[in-house]
Amino acid sequence: MKALILAGGKGTRLRPLTVYTPKPIVPVLNRPFLEYQIEILKRAGIEDITLSLSYQPDKIEHVLGFGEQLGVSLHYVTESQPMGTGGAYKLAAKDFEEPTIVLNGDVLTDLIVAKLIKRHQRSGAKATIVLAPVEDPSLYGLVETDQDGNVRAFKEKPKADAVEDSGPSLINAGIYVLEREILDLIPENENYSFEYNVFPEILNRGISFGAFVLENEYWRDIGTPETYLQAHMDFISGKVRHFPIDREEEFDRATSTFIDRNSVIDAECVIKPNVTITNSVLGKGVVVEEHSMIENSVIWSHSRISNSAKISGAILARSCYVGKNCVITPGAVLGNKSTLTDYTKI
Repeated sequence: MKALILAGGKGTRLRPLTVYTPKPIVPVLNRPFLEYQIEILKRAGIEDITLSLSYQPDKIEHVLGFGEQLGVSLHYVTESQPMGTGGAYKLAAKDFEEPTIVLNGDVLTDLIVAKLIKRHQRSGAKATIVLAPVEDPSLYGLVETDQDGNVRAFKEKPKADAVEDSGPSLINAGIYVLEREILDLIPENENYSFEYNVFPEILNRGISFGAFVLENEYWRDIGTPETYLQAHMDFISGKVRHFPIDREEEFDRATSTFIDRNSVIDAECVIKPNVTITNSVLGKGVVVEEHSMIENSVIWSHSRISNSAKISGAILARSCYVGKNCVITPGAVLGNKSTLTDYTKI
């Protein structure tokens, strides 16, 4: 089986973090995000992986290379124009002769892919979609299934006042297993969507369409700053399983600091005296000066936090400067090379 990761989006919802860093390689626990998807595929024995790119493809290829360091073989297909999810699949997989597992490039999950493939093969379905339960279905379109675990219908977002009556809240999790025949439903060189074109056509033609419902598996779309930050909090609290967390010990820290056991501090960081860091992730080369406090936050590489600054529930991209006595409050997001002068509060 081959794998295709749809990683061509511009990451608009995740800005300003994605202005200079394509979403597929934003750091999650100081690793490029796509490495997590590649890892779950490799565990299932899938080592032939194609990435469908569009936005800043050169940066993605530079970071991931051809997969040698990850133990897989990576191939790249770049869209010359927007193709949609289905069109990108057609472009990248048109010469594939075997089934393909397709992943949206903004989904963080600890799914055991081998279980999904086994279910798909046993069912005899031509397509299988992974579904995730959600607490608030008013934010998503819903998927209905029958008693045999087959997809029956796709529904629009329910109105907020009708949520209690909407039944099981299952949404498209952005992971599919597709047999070669599904490619024939997609025209060449057209912008085509899985959600609005391909999947309705599968149902219209009566093609067997299975569903794999996530139960204990972790799943989150990291497409916004809020969900990106929450993914980090979930990781360091143990909600995301099966991925080792590298809690670096080789960084420069004063003896009079407090760093809790949840926090992840990358190499070459410098932590000065009387600093408190809790439930946070610091990238390579971050400097935190005296009496500063950081909690529930993610700080990318080579940022500098001046003395007596307070950062809570925030995200700082690369090479930011935070002046002394600054206060950064929950929900703040700073893009690359942002500068806050002394005593700024945001």
